[in-house]
Amino acid sequence: MSNLTPKERMEIPRQPMPEQDPLERRANFFEVALGLTPEMALLEAERCLQCKNEPCVKGCPVEVPIPQFIFALRSGDMREAARVLKSKNNLPAVCGRVCPQETQCEVVCTLGKRYKPVAIGRLERYVADWELAQGVTPPTKPQPTGKRVAVIGAGPAGLTCAADLAKMGHHVEIFESLHAAGGVLVYGIPEFRLPKEIVRAEVEYVKSLGVQIHLDSVVGKLYTIDELLGPKGFHAVFLGTGAGLPVFLRVPGINLIGVYSANEFLTRVNLMKSYLFPDYDTPVKVGKKIAVIGAGNVAMDAARCALRIGTLQATERGEEPPEVHIVYRRSRDEVPARAEEVHHAEEEGIIFDFLTNPTEILGTEKGLVCGMRCIRMTLGEPDASGRRSPVPLEGSEFEMEVDTVIMALGTQPNPLVFVESGGLERTRWGTVVADETTGKTTKAGVWAGGDIVTGAATVISAMGAGKRAAADIDRYLSTL
Repeated sequence: MSNLTPKERMEIPRQPMPEQDPLERRANFFEVALGLTPEMALLEAERCLQCKNEPCVKGCPVEVPIPQFIFALRSGDMREAARVLKSKNNLPAVCGRVCPQETQCEVVCTLGKRYKPVAIGRLERYVADWELAQGVTPPTKPQPTGKRVAVIGAGPAGLTCAADLAKMGHHVEIFESLHAAGGVLVYGIPEFRLPKEIVRAEVEYVKSLGVQIHLDSVVGKLYTIDELLGPKGFHAVFLGTGAGLPVFLRVPGINLIGVYSANEFLTRVNLMKSYLFPDYDTPVKVGKKIAVIGAGNVAMDAARCALRIGTLQATERGEEPPEVHIVYRRSRDEVPARAEEVHHAEEEGIIFDFLTNPTEILGTEKGLVCGMRCIRMTLGEPDASGRRSPVPLEGSEFEMEVDTVIMALGTQPNPLVFVESGGLERTRWGTVVADETTGKTTKAGVWAGGDIVTGAATVISAMGAGKRAAADIDRYLSTL
């Protein structure tokens, strides 16, 4: 089919992603999206018009040569397709699953002006999964430069920065506070969206480049940043610790039993594998009526995990599955989560309560959550972010019967990493001040990127920040 005309390519329909049935998947943690078949992937690749100006590349935060990898795929050269992908993206199997391509590379796809855009993310996943199945071939290692870089945090930003620096010949060591590398990829994103075996495989690729990863190593407690730059002998430090400190509503009842932060809840479910209890000894209890506050991707993940955990527990007791609500103070139009995640949540039976804001969490005499007092909202003028501000409707208070509340209202950086690190300017939100282009902070020899700079954002934006910082760190090291 490689000799098709542009008109013929445009007439090929976008290939649908095979998925688990919603009624089945709400009771398991297996991956929802099953991946394109070889026939579907080749047909989707044929849709690419191979534009000379490559708008999709400009829309990608890590500038993957998208037309080139798609051309290699449809030419049957899968090894070359994987090589092209890996030339810019160190974690393609991850990005193919969780990155919002619909608002980045795909939104500027030329084909998308009249038809549905090329499914770039699905093709990225297909090629990356093929390579993982065949065996990853790491690039040839360059001559060592003798320069040493410490990367704090093994999340998307840290892994990307470390991999790029290793490819440049620098000695890189990652210090990760948790017992597994991956950051939000292992503690935040559920198994049914991102299988952890995929994350482990991507981490192994980074390690194959020569990167050393120290687990259970809390910078700020084990070493300070100044100690890394001083006695430990590192020439530069990259901060990629993310934003793992949860934000709570300031309402009465926040300390009742049955109130979780989404961070704690998802960490218990994903990293500590509570969904496999009793094989893993980290149970997490949810009730029969669950409310998740917020409507971002984290809220969707928390709600869908709660539904699955609750369904598994209810099945053991011979009871009906739980009722799970997303409670959001704005309307559907303002929902910040990916449309695909909202669609999947609705398919699975999650109930959305829009224009609703909790004012108090209610408890029993024993301190257990038993309800939530809420007020209806309306939308007023746009706020600083451009979204219309929610305004309470006087006299519209009501109570919801719930026994579990999960707060998914955003996060901020954990302050522990900043212990004894003078000269590192931070904002009033606790994020690090860093140059948007280079990642350079106000402290000499220190760069930062990802959620620690921007606050909670996307995996691919963190990777882009790690890549830009690596390039600037390399320039800096060449002057020493």
